[in-house]
Amino acid sequence: MPPTNPQNFSVSATTRRRFLQASAAAVSGIVLSNCARNLSGSNAPGTASPEQTSSSPSDSTLRIFTWANYTDDELLKNFKDKTGIQAIVETFDSNEAMLTKMQTGAGKAYSIVFPSDYKVEEMIKMGMLLPLDKARLKGTENLMQNWQNPGYDPDNTHSIPAVWGTTGLIFDPEKVSSEVKGWDYVWDNVDQLNRRLSMINDVREVFGATLRYLGYSYNSTKASEIEAAYEKLLELKPAIATFLTNGWEDQLASGDLALSMAYSQDALNLIQESPNLKYIVPESGSSLWTDTMVIPKTAPNPDAAYEWINFMLEPENSARLVERLKISTPNQAAYEKLSSDLQQNENLFPSKAVLAKCEGIVPLPSEVTELYDRYWTQLTST
Repeated sequence: MPPTNPQNFSVSATTRRRFLQASAAAVSGIVLSNCARNLSGSNAPGTASPEQTSSSPSDSTLRIFTWANYTDDELLKNFKDKTGIQAIVETFDSNEAMLTKMQTGAGKAYSIVFPSDYKVEEMIKMGMLLPLDKARLKGTENLMQNWQNPGYDPDNTHSIPAVWGTTGLIFDPEKVSSEVKGWDYVWDNVDQLNRRLSMINDVREVFGATLRYLGYSYNSTKASEIEAAYEKLLELKPAIATFLTNGWEDQLASGDLALSMAYSQDALNLIQESPNLKYIVPESGSSLWTDTMVIPKTAPNPDAAYEWINFMLEPENSARLVERLKISTPNQAAYEKLSSDLQQNENLFPSKAVLAKCEGIVPLPSEVTELYDRYWTQLTST
């Protein structure tokens, strides 16, 4: 059984996880809405038109709003073969973009949405989600213990966990001066890194990592600790080349960057292309995120939505997602179907000791968020 014991399962996925975009470029039966998370805009080739989005689906149609590449043509074909339901998929590149659309009339088209855990909390408070009828769910008993009653949605009353991952550091061991074990490496080697470090373009991740390095919580609400993290980040500025969530991969693979802060899925996919690279979860602790499946209260086809959730809870389908995306599953039965290489990959399934130091990113009071944002603006504009 994989070790799963993080301190908190409320986690951010603000603008994260680059996916291999080519594999989703020509998916039959899918309407892609600007697939890549690092792109923006509207009405691009392959994008659903406003007329399509606003149409009312029949009982045999399910509209899904998710992150890019969480579905593919084979998965959707298998779903249709089993249920007779045609799934039409549109994608978002951030939780914020997802929520904005869900608050408009266009959001009423979707019966399944994949928010990250911290966004689930917000959407529950906003009254946007349908409480799940547990009698209609099949396979939830396969969820690992820590996903049976997650902090972001106790007892999974409004959501079902789909995938999870970590935030860490990826690097070429030949390009670093000593063994990289944690966040302390970047502060100990500012001169050597010299504009060859990239950090995620996310205030909570960057400040969270710094807070953990200082021995504080990723979710600190104390002004003195947040200020201390800001001062520490100023010390790091000479090492930082850029703040990028997406687009650092080629620079790291080519050697222009020596080290990048990254989400585990992005890192593991890049390692497949460049096996000389290595990914670690810092030993002092990091963040852990979960993406979920929810049914909006405005869902036009909740019956089909339950069919989708049950389909994705089937071990074969969850395991295939792990194999294709190199992303972690909360499904114990799916884990047991994985090859021993994947089961023993500690980047996919970190040890209990590592996860015990991980935290989810939780929503904070507005005044605390404003403090983070003010320091972030100063940090990134100087």
